[in-house]
Amino acid sequence: MFKKVLIANRGEIALRIHRACKEMGISTVAVHSTADSYAMHVRLADESVCIGPPPAAESYLNIPAILSAATLTGADAIHPGYGFLSENANFARIVEEHGLAFIGPTSETIATMGDKVAAKDAMRIAGVPVVPGSMGAVDSVADAAQIAGEIGYPVIVKAASGGGGRGMKVVETEADIETAFKLASREAEVNFGDATVYIEKYLARPRHVEVQVIGDGRGNAVHLFERDCSLQRKHQKVLEEAPCPVLDAATRERIGTICAQAAAKMNYRSAGTFEFLYENGEFFFIEMNTRVQVEHPVTEMICNFDIVAEMIRIAAGEALSVRQQDVVMEGHAIECRINAEDPVTFIPSPGLVAEYHAPGGLGVRVDSALYAGYRIPPYYDSLVAKLIVHGRNREEAIMRMRRALDEMAISGISTTISLHQRLADNPSFAKADYDIHWLESFVETS
Repeated sequence: MFKKVLIANRGEIALRIHRACKEMGISTVAVHSTADSYAMHVRLADESVCIGPPPAAESYLNIPAILSAATLTGADAIHPGYGFLSENANFARIVEEHGLAFIGPTSETIATMGDKVAAKDAMRIAGVPVVPGSMGAVDSVADAAQIAGEIGYPVIVKAASGGGGRGMKVVETEADIETAFKLASREAEVNFGDATVYIEKYLARPRHVEVQVIGDGRGNAVHLFERDCSLQRKHQKVLEEAPCPVLDAATRERIGTICAQAAAKMNYRSAGTFEFLYENGEFFFIEMNTRVQVEHPVTEMICNFDIVAEMIRIAAGEALSVRQQDVVMEGHAIECRINAEDPVTFIPSPGLVAEYHAPGGLGVRVDSALYAGYRIPPYYDSLVAKLIVHGRNREEAIMRMRRALDEMAISGISTTISLHQRLADNPSFAKADYDIHWLESFVETS
């Protein structure tokens, strides 16, 4: 087992990794920008190293600085968390070339799954259902028009190296395909340095359902059931729950088995997530995230399984600690992402946290690096806390969500707590009657 792990991240996920390490008897190293000198993960880690000024490109994305910090402190592994360098195949490769363990998949797997076109091809080979679309990159307007005509409108043009809604254009008719193709290519080039795009069938009212898997790189893999992540705004998840409230047991078992078998065929190592659009009883693969997810706690709550600790054990060379029959689902869990944003305009609200009180009680978990007196810097993602609740069933989880949100207090900044309170009281949410477009309509009308 590792003696010392460097955490190449910040905020709540850095703290989550630190806690897993401490419970395993592993020392931790926090790296941080000058803006995060007083962050909670820095204060709690056994050692800390400043790796640069506030801009992420000069600190949390600074590979030489991170590797220097690992060498300086004698770390023998690096956990990248999510975001930043977590799905950077070059970083994973360089880490291992320097004799350190990368706590995540191999660089080859990250590279394949980071290319949306290659990922879809790999999934077809592995037997995973995919969205109808181009078999690879689309190189010209003429090809785009031909493929879109074969698939049938509406279609969506997507950046092959994209994410977060950038480089994506929905096309309703043939008259719009040229403009959409050029705009998506241009956005892809600007945002990702890769103008490659591909085309998929656009689904009108799908849910976003993802399956959590974990493998040991030796052909062993299990699924940890699924999460519903349909409540999104501008392609950013706002609330997640597990399991998906509209799947029956047979459907759940079918898609989970498909994903676990695919991960085993790939010799997948570490935690990973197969993301699907789900409509009219059918699953369509859209991408695989080769890292721990922001919403991993809802899976941990229903499975009583520590995903981060398992990632660390596997990276240290241990075999998968569970078989599929050992993974048992109990109850229902919901995660509310609390952002430092205005709950109406969604304008970021960095600043001094005057008061912070986390809710507690049975079935309540809060993953946050906040504390009273902490100044939230303006340079990074606005996520400041994750409120996770667990109940014996969905109805109990929603009641617990309401109670916990009422208890939660953060002052000095604006937060999205009130948005989640409105969601908890909404009849459509109570009935699980929503899709990936529902939340944006709800925000506009509520």
